Amino acid sequence: MSMTYYTLGNSGLRVSRLALGTMTFGTEWGWGADRDTARAMFDAYVEAGGNFFDTADLYTGGTAETWLGEFVAERGLRDKAVIATKFTFNCEPGNPNAGGNGRKNIMRAIDASLRRLGTDYIDLYLMHVWDRLTPAEEVLRTLDDLVRAGKVRHVGLSDVPAWYAGRAQAIAELRGYEPISALQLEYSLTERTIENEFVPLATRHGAGIMVWSPLASGLLSGKYRPTQAGNAGRLDGFRNTTHPGFQKFSDRNWAIVAELEKVAAELGPSMAEVALNWVATQPGVATVILGATKLAQLQDNLTALDFEIPAAFRQRLEAVSSVPAPFPHPYFGSQIQVRVTGGTATGDKPSGYSLPVLVEGEAVSISSN
Repeated sequence: MSMTYYTLGNSGLRVSRLALGTMTFGTEWGWGADRDTARAMFDAYVEAGGNFFDTADLYTGGTAETWLGEFVAERGLRDKAVIATKFTFNCEPGNPNAGGNGRKNIMRAIDASLRRLGTDYIDLYLMHVWDRLTPAEEVLRTLDDLVRAGKVRHVGLSDVPAWYAGRAQAIAELRGYEPISALQLEYSLTERTIENEFVPLATRHGAGIMVWSPLASGLLSGKYRPTQAGNAGRLDGFRNTTHPGFQKFSDRNWAIVAELEKVAAELGPSMAEVALNWVATQPGVATVILGATKLAQLQDNLTALDFEIPAAFRQRLEAVSSVPAPFPHPYFGSQIQVRVTGGTATGDKPSGYSLPVLVEGEAVSISSN
């Protein structure tokens, strides 16, 4: 795994390009990793140089947060570890204020997460999903209060409409609240719709994209086949589900899997490595969340950034996975836009206008010896 770290959005928070997801920490949901396996994956990730951990109060009924906090404490890593957790989902049936994005629930949820994680602050606190009810002003004010109280360092949003994310960032800028540093969204070769709205929003307004399900719940690892018999993994148990997040079996996706398999065979890395590399090197992506139930899976994924995908192979992957841009995006392409520029070549900034910043090399000596 590359040990290069980059800042998250417009913040000064340095995070590794691959993050460790903990939704698989615990077996309460009928799948996942037991404690020993979870600890082994945590150790392997840390030893590879990773510093970014993603969890949520919902995950495995609180077990994921608890184990993560214990693993961090056991190795004395709290100052090094960047911990992200989330709120929104309700774990108390019959109590509407035990979920959602209102101030009452956020204040309840943060204290519960801090107890489970065994820490006095969260590095990145994210709204897990838009609840369609709570005004963005209330969410942003509450998150800002948590930052001012020292319980939270940075804030983000997960699984929200693009218009809501844009409004939230505008509110933060207008009122001087803590800005949105991260957008956690699904993105993979099978799910590319964020490219139309979220990627431009993130790159122009300072929010780094944290990718979840980069392997499409394991589909892009190659272990599933259209006509397979038996249970190859978690997705097989959801073949007839109504859950939109697990509806991955389609003719389009099988075509993507087939082309990915060919590209991986020609390049050499595994299908999972190629799929992870592709998504991690797409515009707007700050970090990619790895989720595994076995140590060997994680170890394979941790080498996903040790190579480059040649342009010709990227074009093949993008051609098979492309989706038509929805209205009004066809009006933003060059065929229409040249009528705006009067046929002249017009751009934003010339090539090289803003050079990337990458700090590396040997440190100077401060010793007189």
